[in-house]
Amino acid sequence: MCRFLAWTGAARHLDEFVFKGDQCLVAQSRHALIGKTPLNGDGFGLAWYTDRGTPCIYKDLNPAWSDSNLKQIAYHTKAQLFLAHVRASTSMAVSRNNSHPFGVGPWCFMHNGQVGGHLRIRQALDAMIPADLYERRNGATDSEAIFLIAAGGGLDREPVAAMARAVGRVETLARENGETPFMRFAACWTDGKRVFAARYASDRFAPSLYYKVQQGGVIICSEPLAEAETWIEVPPGSAIETDGKALKCHEFAPMSLQPA
Repeated sequence: MCRFLAWTGAARHLDEFVFKGDQCLVAQSRHALIGKTPLNGDGFGLAWYTDRGTPCIYKDLNPAWSDSNLKQIAYHTKAQLFLAHVRASTSMAVSRNNSHPFGVGPWCFMHNGQVGGHLRIRQALDAMIPADLYERRNGATDSEAIFLIAAGGGLDREPVAAMARAVGRVETLARENGETPFMRFAACWTDGKRVFAARYASDRFAPSLYYKVQQGGVIICSEPLAEAETWIEVPPGSAIETDGKALKCHEFAPMSLQPA
């Protein structure tokens, strides 16, 4: 699986969360404490927002701990909203195009989870991506496909509901043609103004997701960055939304949105 984090609030240097601390994101890439896969060395990515309106995305296929460019960028870059991800591949190749986050217009998305039987349903999954967005299909992961399906299904208007519909459609496909577990989904997405995150699974093993409201902003992550601090676990079947100040909770029930 994968590990990720997102920050929104007062401007912070990226390395404060990516490199500093006993259980920072790079530490999690070497030895995650929660989840199925302790090693997350199949690529990494960063995305941050400036006044340009679209995210600056830097990613590569190297393990996060070995990339000197990542250290320099994280040390010198300060942003009010940023995402960071370290990958553990479940089926697709280790490549830059398969590393997270993924971006379309102002939107950016990263994911931890899997679609059951992805290789078996890959062609049908690609067919769900709207034609006008298919040129943005640079990689081969199920994660990128879910994002593009959501982007073409009303993400601008309904950021939580559109993502839930996309996850529900993909889960339905996996139930009909794939294999168990049909869907495991913990993800974070943003338009550069608000950050959204959701946790869901077709079984009882939803990937982990936590958040913490602290002075100056909100941090969302796959697992706590420090054991001694108080983190709130996002319940399965739930989504959160924050602008770095207020935080809202939403139901996230993908299958309830599908036709009977």
